[in-house]
Amino acid sequence: MRNSELKFFVDMLDARKEQIQKNIAGVEKELKELSSLELNDEGDHASVSNENLREVAIGMQQELELIEIEVALGKIKDKKFGICEMCEEEISIQRIKVKPHAKYCIDCREIVEKQQ
Repeated sequence: MRNSELKFFVDMLDARKEQIQKNIAGVEKELKELSSLELNDEGDHASVSNENLREVAIGMQQELELIEIEVALGKIKDKKFGICEMCEEEISIQRIKVKPHAKYCIDCREIVEKQQ
């Protein structure tokens, strides 16, 4: 992969990383606000509980994506970016443009998903 392409992906990953960090901070703030509410009845408790669950799930998903981004940035530094972790073939540039932190090529991704 050319240096200009790598720079493009570093910029893309850094931008997504920054956005996720902002999202996580927002989720944490929202959870603090929800926990500080004075709840008067069971309906309020249920509503806040559902909101908490949703916010926690979003936060967990964002944390996982953040880890994947960090791994991808490390692979760029180690000159291993764009290589499938399963078959060790190059991941198509089209796939990397859609998901720059992809670990697998399309074929291997399907195998992994079927195993899960």
